[in-house]
Amino acid sequence: MSKDAVFEKKHVVSVRDFSTSDIEIVLDRAEEMLPILGGKKEGNSLEGKILANLFFEPSTRTMLSFEAAMKRLSGQTIGFANPEVSSVKKGETLADTIRVASSYADIVVLRHPQEGAATLASKFSTTPVINAGDGAGQHPTQTLLDLFTIRKERGDISDNHIGIAGDLKYGRTVHSLTQALAMYDTELTFLAPSSLQMPREILRKLDEGGIQYWLKDDIGDAISELDVLYVTRIQRERFPNEEEYLHVASSYNINLETVENAKESLVIMHPLPRVDEISPEVDNTDYARYFEQAANGIPIRMALLELLLGVN
Repeated sequence: MSKDAVFEKKHVVSVRDFSTSDIEIVLDRAEEMLPILGGKKEGNSLEGKILANLFFEPSTRTMLSFEAAMKRLSGQTIGFANPEVSSVKKGETLADTIRVASSYADIVVLRHPQEGAATLASKFSTTPVINAGDGAGQHPTQTLLDLFTIRKERGDISDNHIGIAGDLKYGRTVHSLTQALAMYDTELTFLAPSSLQMPREILRKLDEGGIQYWLKDDIGDAISELDVLYVTRIQRERFPNEEEYLHVASSYNINLETVENAKESLVIMHPLPRVDEISPEVDNTDYARYFEQAANGIPIRMALLELLLGVN
């Protein structure tokens, strides 16, 4: 059996579904997708296949990149970007929506505001389910493209000191990324106000794995040591009330002064969308890699779609 065959007809709910060898298979396959993405090679491996994009929560990059990935490989997409136009408006359960959608498509991509929704969907779907974000839970394909970006920009994922800044309490992207980075030989610094620091259960897992990490609230105290700075926005929609959000809003702003003491090789990443946490003046520096990071979502998702649908 091909090593790629272990992916066929599997669900992707959490980054914990992957081993390091699984991750490397996806990243290597994504490298093979780059000529197709650049128009230098024709892609038709998913011709006749249909992807159902079910987005119960707003998205730009994730939804569009899954559509682009499918179409770059000659597949088709169906679905919705607004649950108000679906039968959920009439009271249909998620389980029934998934049952029906999976009978129409070869693979289902789900984004949902409730943590655990993707796990539920995987129990009722007759086709592979990819979690495109479930509340404050997991966002595994974002993690894969983040790892792909780090590997492209730094040459390897291991042997890097990675700072993760912003909303670490509610940010599903950083929860997934931290769990994945724990599989590699990295050092981690978590940069956030105490009220938004990484959840204790994730830190406990790092402790159990012997992963070295630091908790800080001042980016200036860490910037000179970092190889990668991964910035996230303060997620207003995750807060239980407006008062709590306003207390920490605009906690960080990465500008030219922030990076004065940074390594020349520093890579700044952001899952986007950003609000005011990275100043536009940083966009034109050699540090900025967040737009390239967003573009990397297409080859990663092309690779994953091929693997889950059994294209070798």
